[in-house]
Amino acid sequence: MTEDKIPLAGVIGCPIAHSKSPQLHGHWLNAYGIAGHYVPMHVEPDDLEAVIRMMPKMGFVGANVTLPHKQAIMSIADKVTDRAKLMGAANTLIFREDGSVVADNTDGYGFITNLHQGAPDWDPKSGPATVFGAGGASRAVVASLIEAGVPEVRLTNRTQANADEIAKMFGKKIVVVDWLQAGNIIEDAALIVNTTSLGMEGQRRLRVPLDGLQPGTVVTDLVYTPLKTELLLKAEEAGCITVDGLGMLLHQAVPGFERWFGHRPEVDEAARDAALR
Repeated sequence: MTEDKIPLAGVIGCPIAHSKSPQLHGHWLNAYGIAGHYVPMHVEPDDLEAVIRMMPKMGFVGANVTLPHKQAIMSIADKVTDRAKLMGAANTLIFREDGSVVADNTDGYGFITNLHQGAPDWDPKSGPATVFGAGGASRAVVASLIEAGVPEVRLTNRTQANADEIAKMFGKKIVVVDWLQAGNIIEDAALIVNTTSLGMEGQRRLRVPLDGLQPGTVVTDLVYTPLKTELLLKAEEAGCITVDGLGMLLHQAVPGFERWFGHRPEVDEAARDAALR
């Protein structure tokens, strides 16, 4: 990149107006005095490939990708990293100088880094993890937990076939449990993770019996609107260690920002405040 070119990056989705990423990246660009811009882009599915191919010619060095494009982008990119292939989705694009597109997935990195920051005493080997949900976010969570050394992941989902598919991908450490039995895999779990949208503002409640929550269990929810979901509030009441979902959003953004703008940003209170503005 030559000095007279201002690097551009952004986030592509449909819709995109709700995204907190422009606030976060804008804060980092400001904080580090970097001459660059990060913009939200509403792109319809039928236009995705044409937009992606044009972006490098417009000065874009990369982009984040969110719903509903995280799977579709895999067939458009010229190169897909192994971890994006494993997760079946990409959330980060790097545009090379020759115009080629590399698709990566940083969701797993964001999840595990947030967990370690929010619950520094959590030991992955201390016991099984219970995971609610079997969508794209769940794949990233399961992959990062297995890589971290969690001995067993108990996976439950309203549509069991999706959980079975993840179990097939990741092997014997995944135990699929019927959604109606979800409340029974809480009591002896060292970690509980909600990867569903249940509990999010405007969505249905997470209707899982939580009376098995134990003091000291680490509980995290990928939902961050509201920041303290019903799951996290009940976990706090039970004496659990809670980690909100905003940190995952912040940490997953770090590798992309560093690659695009040449500076590794800090995930601190100022970054959290910027995302919550």
